[in-house]
Amino acid sequence: MKNRLILLDNGHGIETAGKRSPILQDGSQLFEYEFNRDIVRRIAKALDKEQIDYVILVPELKDVSLAERVKRANAHHAKCGKHTCLISVHSNAGGGTGFEVFTSVGQTKSDEFAQIMFDAFKKEFPEQKMRSDRVDGDDDKESNFYILKNTNCPAMLTESFFMDHLQDLKILMSEYGRSRIAKAHVEAIKKIIKL
Repeated sequence: MKNRLILLDNGHGIETAGKRSPILQDGSQLFEYEFNRDIVRRIAKALDKEQIDYVILVPELKDVSLAERVKRANAHHAKCGKHTCLISVHSNAGGGTGFEVFTSVGQTKSDEFAQIMFDAFKKEFPEQKMRSDRVDGDDDKESNFYILKNTNCPAMLTESFFMDHLQDLKILMSEYGRSRIAKAHVEAIKKIIKL
């Protein structure tokens, strides 16, 4: 769609330390760089069908610095203008379970977009925990993540379940789970670009 651009950031690279699940009994393991890129690839394929313009910020397998990611995002935003939105795709770790979405600190347009994403995941995964922070009246969590606070366009960071929680990991490693994660992102994007 003309003058609407989705920036897809597949966080982390092949050499990023950590960012992997425990090894399962069958020897399999999730690597976040692979998961993030697979989800972004699936989102991109769906956006092609919907004729929604997008850019994959990091086509490389190697890790690209946050400063470079922000530089790329801001360059695309400068060309496109106010209808740009950045979505940084991740999976979580650290002893929790469920889905969450982050924006920068304070009320911005990002909060509105993140609520749409949160609602899309809640609809797609009604059986799963949704992790939210309702202090400011919406469900996004706020953080000073570099990519969120330094981009010039609305930006959010999705954390699709926890790779160190066995039930979440089953979602992250399955074809069915990944297709649903991508679908939730796409359904949110379709609503965001109409605003």
